[in-house]
Amino acid sequence: MNLPNPKVLQDIYGETHISTKRFEHLANCFSQIYHHEKAEFFTSPGRTEIIGNHTDHNGGKVLAASIDMDTIGAAYPNHSNFIRITSEGYEHEIIVELSNLNRIDKIPSTVSLVAGLLEGVQKMGFYVSGFDAYITTNVIAAAGVSSSASFEMLICSIINYFFNENKMTYIDYAKIGKYAENIYWKKESGMMDQMACAVGGTVLFDFSNTQEPYFQKINFTFHDYGYQLVIVNTGKNHADLGHEYSEIPNEMAQVAKALGVTLLHETTIESLLSGCSKISNDRAILRALHFFEENERVEQAVTAIQNHRLIELLSCIKESGISSWELLQNCYSLQNYQEQKVSLTLALSNRFLKKINAGVCRVHGGGFAGVIMCIIPERETENYRRYISAFVGEENVYPINIRTTGAVHIPCN
Repeated sequence: MNLPNPKVLQDIYGETHISTKRFEHLANCFSQIYHHEKAEFFTSPGRTEIIGNHTDHNGGKVLAASIDMDTIGAAYPNHSNFIRITSEGYEHEIIVELSNLNRIDKIPSTVSLVAGLLEGVQKMGFYVSGFDAYITTNVIAAAGVSSSASFEMLICSIINYFFNENKMTYIDYAKIGKYAENIYWKKESGMMDQMACAVGGTVLFDFSNTQEPYFQKINFTFHDYGYQLVIVNTGKNHADLGHEYSEIPNEMAQVAKALGVTLLHETTIESLLSGCSKISNDRAILRALHFFEENERVEQAVTAIQNHRLIELLSCIKESGISSWELLQNCYSLQNYQEQKVSLTLALSNRFLKKINAGVCRVHGGGFAGVIMCIIPERETENYRRYISAFVGEENVYPINIRTTGAVHIPCN
């Protein structure tokens, strides 16, 4: 069985030794389980949200980037009505019949998610038929780096390559992923996670046009300035916190409705301030304030990058993190207020950063549980890793890099 082209692997991963071994393993498992003589290979990264926390679902702005953790797959059409997926580490094979999608329970499960993707593809006017796939990932699950979106975008890239002559766009991918999560998972998510995984690199997003979000690639990595991005898993995943997440977009939408619009991007902070008396939910007002101020910070952050002003960028990220903690209030769950792993890990990290007088940290992604991000001088990365590992465990500290490649098919030799 052919393997991915080493030159392409070098372009994606910056090396070929480890990545080749991963795809050799993938090809062997795919061949053993599904008995195809050929395979095509795909990759889809996780994502980091640099700034723009919980704004996309109300038409806001986000600066995000794909990361060098990814989901990879070997796949091939099976000329049937069935999609069969083996996901490494999971006990049961995922089997979905295309003619039976409406009978699948709409609950948080991988089978439901795949069914939602397939139905989303069809509702978007694209074609899908049966295929087999073997998938493995090193994206941290249920921890804020978009393992689900990475999986979704991988499936979209498979369907695009085999059945649609690569006519599906990144926006199509994102809409399909959003459809699957909203309708089949009952999760009120936006499209930021999917777009960041699909496009690749550092990207500015503007979701004010919900049908055709604007995106612009930005030439930036933290390594350009001698800094390292570190993701710290705080020790509790967020898989069971869907209600907490959904309350954020719902409360923002409630504020928008009280101000006479559908989403917050359609009004202004001045209207919010003059209309506070119409809104009885104080937390919703605070979350709306976060939305407007966060949009301004995203613009300031992009300007700082374009003018090579790292200190200003880090200041924007720090302010964003404080706003998420104080106004958005997504650093701990009210379901169990005594468990505050994110808040505790942020407090511990801030002690380290004050001592070295450099770097910033903030809640990462959806929040409530899961991970934080720390942006730290490269010379201090190992010291920080040792320090924070004493509290969360060495296995939960991940220095990561921004990668330029999104969700793609990888050509073979």
